[in-house]
Amino acid sequence: MPRLKTFIMGAVAALVIGGVAPLPATATATATGTAAATAAATGDGSPTDANIAFTGRWDTRNAAAYTPYWAGAYFTTGFTGTTVKLKQRNAIDLYYSIDNGPFVYRTNVSGTVNLTPTPLQPAGHTLRVSYRVVAGSYHGDAVFQGLILDPGASTFRANVPSTLLEFIGDSITVGTTTSKNALTAYGWLVGERLGVRHTQIAQGGACLVATADGCVGLERRFLKLNPNADTPDWDFSRYQAHVVVINLGTNDSGHGVHTPEFQASYTNLLRQVRAKYPYATIFAMETFRMKFVAQTQAAVKTLNDGGDPNVFYVNTEGWLTSGDLSDSVHPNDAGHVKIANRLAPIIAARIGAP
Repeated sequence: MPRLKTFIMGAVAALVIGGVAPLPATATATATGTAAATAAATGDGSPTDANIAFTGRWDTRNAAAYTPYWAGAYFTTGFTGTTVKLKQRNAIDLYYSIDNGPFVYRTNVSGTVNLTPTPLQPAGHTLRVSYRVVAGSYHGDAVFQGLILDPGASTFRANVPSTLLEFIGDSITVGTTTSKNALTAYGWLVGERLGVRHTQIAQGGACLVATADGCVGLERRFLKLNPNADTPDWDFSRYQAHVVVINLGTNDSGHGVHTPEFQASYTNLLRQVRAKYPYATIFAMETFRMKFVAQTQAAVKTLNDGGDPNVFYVNTEGWLTSGDLSDSVHPNDAGHVKIANRLAPIIAARIGAP
């Protein structure tokens, strides 16, 4: 992955992006997203093992059990030996990939979960694990309690890219109705295609604005460790996103959110994202159902007029047809691929990816 260039604040002529255009460069920022190893020796496979890279928002307050929140969180590590097992507290559905192979789906597993029923060749291997989400929450008990390796084996640091993309949204960004949920959603697909880390700060059914009838408002919840409970604010020093993509507004009109309120809330969310990620490029996507288009554009213009040229509106008209939807709202697998095909080049132009 090429190194990111120094961020240059300069004028940008176009506010609406429908394809790839020359854009100012972003700043170098380390996106480790990895919990510090404070309680265990390096290489033992415990949650605090410094060789395990945690991508996304993980609750690491309990050194013996790490819990991911939001959609699309995962961990990556290398390990030696011929077998690897997970220690899970209670039943959970999960996906795992060894040596960059296809993800394997395991349902309702708990306790010691053998990921290598057929032993591997005695060599160094890589492992990635992600827990399945349903409407933004984890399907089961997504509590990682460590790895079990062969006697004498150990973990090692896998080659993990420093660049990180963050996708903020509702059930569309979660990947609801697709075959593998978060793993077949456009955010995951874009990240994989560009060879960078990625996380989906997305919640099924979420609005931008928190409403009296209970719609989760990501204007507020974006700052939190957990979208579904009163938890501490997320520690944004854990990683810095290089690109943030927002896709919100599809659900707000169904919960009585009015246009002036939406515009003010979107503007506030953009300002919060900028405060937490000073050097990130921020993209505000037009919702696929054309909800609050003018208000989203106006929010972007407010930040541009205020001296922030690194916020852009993405016109998504024509990206999807009815055949790309599994229902009237959610893209199917092919629909998410189409979104990724359009969005990946726009993001690649910002991070120098091929």
